[in-house]
Amino acid sequence: MRRLFSLAAILAILLPFQAVAGSSLPVTRSIGAPVGFGAACAKYKWLCGRMAAQQRNDAAGIALLQKINRAVNGRIIPAEDRPSSGSRDVWSLPVAGRGDCEDYALQKMKDLIEAGFPSNRLALSVVIGPHDQNHVVLVARTDGGDYVLDNLTSVVKPWRTTGYTFLATQDFRSRTGWRVTLAGPRAGEFS
Repeated sequence: MRRLFSLAAILAILLPFQAVAGSSLPVTRSIGAPVGFGAACAKYKWLCGRMAAQQRNDAAGIALLQKINRAVNGRIIPAEDRPSSGSRDVWSLPVAGRGDCEDYALQKMKDLIEAGFPSNRLALSVVIGPHDQNHVVLVARTDGGDYVLDNLTSVVKPWRTTGYTFLATQDFRSRTGWRVTLAGPRAGEFS
């Protein structure tokens, strides 16, 4: 009985730390996809389809995430890509080496899938970024938790350490769908 109590006490202490160290983004109900996602999904089959890939251990997976994040951030020049009418945001791969946040995220997803990272472990996410603006990042799910690839930093970070408030995330399982996330410092403002 004493051993059982000791084991329970140890687990009670360790479990909260494990949740902080590596955790998945919490998701709730379905939500409509952001404007521009549907057209991108129709244009790029890899964005919403499942691609066969090899499973990687977390160390190799995170090294690949870092490599792709740095490479894409280094070769694309930030630029708004709204059409001349200004009415809708265009979600596309970067054009002529230029793009905005979702273009960076799409390019990273494409490059990771081509490098063998499982497509069902990659999802786009809309967050509140710097200056209280909507921002799109790529989330990569590993056994150790969800990591964020962002065009504003060369460092791949666990989602909890980004400082972002996550609003909605592409569904990892049903890749054409989106889920409400509401996680991060300002999540309470939106519930």
